Amino acid sequence: MSNSNAKFRHRRGAQEAGRRELISRSLQSAQHCLEDQDYGTAYAHYLLVLNLAPELKTSVKETFQFTLFKWAEELDSLARIQDLFNCYEQALELYPNDEVICNSMGEHLFRMGFRDEAAGYFHKAVKLNPDFADAKENFYRVANWLVERWHFIMLNDAKRNLTYLKAIENAVCSGCKSVLDIGTGTGILSMFAKKAGASSVFACELSKTMYELACDVVAANNMDREIKLLHLKSLDIEIPKHIPERVSLVVTETVDAGLFGEGIVESLIHAWEHLLLQPKPKNQDVNAKDYGQVIPARATVFGMAVECKEIRRHHRVGAQEVAGVHLSHSVKFFSPTYAFAGSEETVEPYTTEKLSRIPGGYVPLTEPFQIMTVDFNNLQELKSLAHRKSWKLSQPVTEGGMLDAIVVWFVLQLDDEHTLSTSPSEETCWEQAVYPVQGLSDYSVKAGDTVMMEVCCHDCYLKMQKISFLTSECGMDCSDRDDTLSLGNEAELCNALASLQTTSKQDGKGQVCVLESTEIALLNNVPYHECFRAAMGKVLSSLNPSKDLESMDIDRCGSGVNLQESQNKSSLDVVPDPLYVLDVSEGFSILPIIAGKLGPVKAYSSIEKEQHQAVLNVISEANNFPKETVEFWLSHLEDENVVLQRPKSDKLWSIIILDVIETSGLIQQEVMEKAAISRCLLQSGGKIFPQYVLVYGMLVESQSLLLESAVQGTEPTLGFNIAPFINQFKVPVRVYLDLSTLPCVPLSKPAELLRLDLMNPLLNSASREVKVQICKSGQVTAIPFWYHIHLDEEHSLNTSDEFSHWKQAAVVLDEPLQVQGFDLTMLAKEEDGMCTEVTFHPHTIQSLGYVVNIINKETKTNIKSFFFTALLKLHSQN
Repeated sequence: MSNSNAKFRHRRGAQEAGRRELISRSLQSAQHCLEDQDYGTAYAHYLLVLNLAPELKTSVKETFQFTLFKWAEELDSLARIQDLFNCYEQALELYPNDEVICNSMGEHLFRMGFRDEAAGYFHKAVKLNPDFADAKENFYRVANWLVERWHFIMLNDAKRNLTYLKAIENAVCSGCKSVLDIGTGTGILSMFAKKAGASSVFACELSKTMYELACDVVAANNMDREIKLLHLKSLDIEIPKHIPERVSLVVTETVDAGLFGEGIVESLIHAWEHLLLQPKPKNQDVNAKDYGQVIPARATVFGMAVECKEIRRHHRVGAQEVAGVHLSHSVKFFSPTYAFAGSEETVEPYTTEKLSRIPGGYVPLTEPFQIMTVDFNNLQELKSLAHRKSWKLSQPVTEGGMLDAIVVWFVLQLDDEHTLSTSPSEETCWEQAVYPVQGLSDYSVKAGDTVMMEVCCHDCYLKMQKISFLTSECGMDCSDRDDTLSLGNEAELCNALASLQTTSKQDGKGQVCVLESTEIALLNNVPYHECFRAAMGKVLSSLNPSKDLESMDIDRCGSGVNLQESQNKSSLDVVPDPLYVLDVSEGFSILPIIAGKLGPVKAYSSIEKEQHQAVLNVISEANNFPKETVEFWLSHLEDENVVLQRPKSDKLWSIIILDVIETSGLIQQEVMEKAAISRCLLQSGGKIFPQYVLVYGMLVESQSLLLESAVQGTEPTLGFNIAPFINQFKVPVRVYLDLSTLPCVPLSKPAELLRLDLMNPLLNSASREVKVQICKSGQVTAIPFWYHIHLDEEHSLNTSDEFSHWKQAAVVLDEPLQVQGFDLTMLAKEEDGMCTEVTFHPHTIQSLGYVVNIINKETKTNIKSFFFTALLKLHSQN
């Protein structure tokens, strides 16, 4: 027996020695593979080690993560997607609670379009480590995709919720005992139905995130056994596979600002054909339980022509010359909403606005008029909508002005007693649909003129097309001049012919350019372009002192002298080396052409879209530029991911223009890293634009921002417990705000919060104190912020002014903070649990991860901490 035990111990000892030897050799091999950048083999060795020796998990964790991420990058570049995900699944089996691996997995999923799945990994990473900044940023980014912000606004609309509840109660009390909720969202309408006494309730939701959220909400309200939730599109529901029989009531709110944009017509046609009992016969007193019905029952759509400067500047280019650059008459700029643009970028025929909060307001040019009605309880009417031919509407102008848009809203008739209106004159959670007017020869209307349009319901959208007007004097049709030459007088005909003669020879209709509305607003931002022209001229003249660059700002129209002629004036003149300018701002930009007008300059544009490149070439030709003056930088790069590099091997840039602020109101990602690279690529005396940015903010009290950011308890949701679940997807910053119309009470004066110096990072304070003067007592609910963008000491842009194409943003506090008038409040950073009087470390701030506190100046006590996401997406370094 003892001999047998000895042999067993010997065998075990030999096995253990062999295991240790294999582990040691595998670790050495993994290290050698890493040195050779053979990440796949290194990863395989680490898998073997960790399976053989789980006790080494802690010691090799960081190296394993590095290997995994490098191997995943390689697999991604080779499009070996399944292998990539297999590696992450293996890694998460070994490290199931590793927030870094979870976050990285989520990033790969998000890039590949799997937003629901990515959200799950980001959310798990944040739960594992609430201070993990990268995971927070990723989760907030994906949260905006998965749970759109209007969910919060609608759930906080107690009037809307109560109206739906009353209509559902009426239907159930009249005999509708089986209910299907289409597009249930959080499940609130389903819970209304169950509360009203429905015997069986079904609800479907296509979004995985919203379906899971609804499951949690229904369970928290003790209705999970009474409401059957389906993770399906309603069009895929089958009887009896998913629901046992046809239902007597369908409830839905799958409507957008344009009524039909969320597919309500298609889903109700399917419901009537496959899921609902037959409709109740009209004018007959029968038992409702034997028939089907829909809430909402009907809708009436209204419209109104308006003048609105804000809509105009986002959808029509207003100037023929911008900072000395002549925009070619042959180029026609349109926003994506324009029905005749003929571009794949056209997503839907309208944009949306909250007209009651639009900057500058609006002026009604007509009385409100009825566009159409629709009966959701009439199957034949629903079917006819998609095939109905377009019809014409006309409306007399009652107030003169500029015809900028047709604004559309609707009234939902939930039943015979209860209605909801999305009118701009109503306090409502809905925005209005806006159909910008584009492509007319004239937009000025007078009282007595007639606005005309065509209406149709194609592709699940309500479309307002061919908007024009007839003048009252001679009945002249001021419609799209490309559609007709049947104009009202000889002068108008001559102007149209002259215009056509200047158009592109390729198609006889000119060069069409579809720009995003923010790009059109930028093109209309005259101070922006004038400021850049002055600042660039100052730099270029300092780098070429032998030439007066201001005098070289070529006036193509005045003297008729162009650059080529001046260069050929004397064969003895020495042609100077050009100065190199690089514009890497995002989207459509004419800054390279402005730079090209300032003398011997070689300007490069980073525009990517071929259509935009063609238009920039047309504008260059219209300004008599030699073709080599403006070129497209990306075509010169071997690797488009490395945009910032020398213009030539022996040359450096004179000016590099960086995009620092997003139009949403946030700081661009990795802007300080880009600035650090750019500084190395500048010639002596060259500049980065902007040279520095100042961040400003103030304390405000705004109930609106609270309602738009999180569900405020159970009161607005009529006692149902929804807030804790959907508020998991709230983000601490609101973007795309207009401070000029934001309903708020300023509680402090604006204060400079931070300086970001792109040219001289040493001027970025390692620590600084920010004092805020309280000017009014109240509850701080948010901190709006904006920027002063300094091209140099003399030329700056304010992102909150009326011409700005930028919007503003605001940090929304989790809980309101009481402040007293005339107190001195300080923003301070919290270090190691200690509240100090130091704030905003621009070299170390990581996105979303910095805790900032409001400190009372007198007592130095910590009043409230929150994430200061004014610096969202900012990754700073020297």
